[in-house]
Amino acid sequence: MTTRTTSRTPLSRERVMTTAVELADRAGLEALTMRNLAHELGVEAMSLYYHVTNKEAILDGIVDTVMGEINERVTMVTPPASPADWKRALRERILTAREVLLRHRWGPEVIESRTNVSLETMKYFDGVLAVLRAGGFDYDLAHHAMHALGSRALGFTQELFEPEDPGTDDPETMEMLALMAADFPYLVGMMSEIAHDDPGSTLGWCDDQTEFVFGLDLILDGLDRLIGTSGK
Repeated sequence: MTTRTTSRTPLSRERVMTTAVELADRAGLEALTMRNLAHELGVEAMSLYYHVTNKEAILDGIVDTVMGEINERVTMVTPPASPADWKRALRERILTAREVLLRHRWGPEVIESRTNVSLETMKYFDGVLAVLRAGGFDYDLAHHAMHALGSRALGFTQELFEPEDPGTDDPETMEMLALMAADFPYLVGMMSEIAHDDPGSTLGWCDDQTEFVFGLDLILDGLDRLIGTSGK
């Protein structure tokens, strides 16, 4: 049974957003309604309108709250000790942001749905640019780097597809792959190795963390090679 927050605690925007984040973490975005949020806070729904006008305002607010959490965490990342240390600092910064989003798995969906960029989000990206500039990037190359990183700079990516894990010994899956082999030999070859022939592969079955770090390192290594040719 959900314990309602005591109504004796003064209602504030910060308290509303903190509670909204907790509700989304526990029950998912679909549960994040004005009525449910009011219930969590132990108040009438009308009391919320002083702090948030509708669900879209709540979504804007929880993005800002999570981004604030990310910004607080990345302050603990050691800044570049020298221009050559930029890659280490940026990698740590991005993986720290990812750690926060893994605790709020609804975060990427909501972040991508916002039409306005929050102040906390701008603060985060300003920090990313600060690391790039410390590494010797001119603004032109830093701009290209930001585009190359995309949402990965925040710790998440939009996958092409997300197949369900079939299990390494599922006979129906292996039979399906055998039937597909003639039409899609390379896809089936890859899927067979990952799902059956080599279950200990570092790829795993679309292991999100492994693939995220692989792509991040690929981009950072490429940028590291380019930095010597930038107009710094």
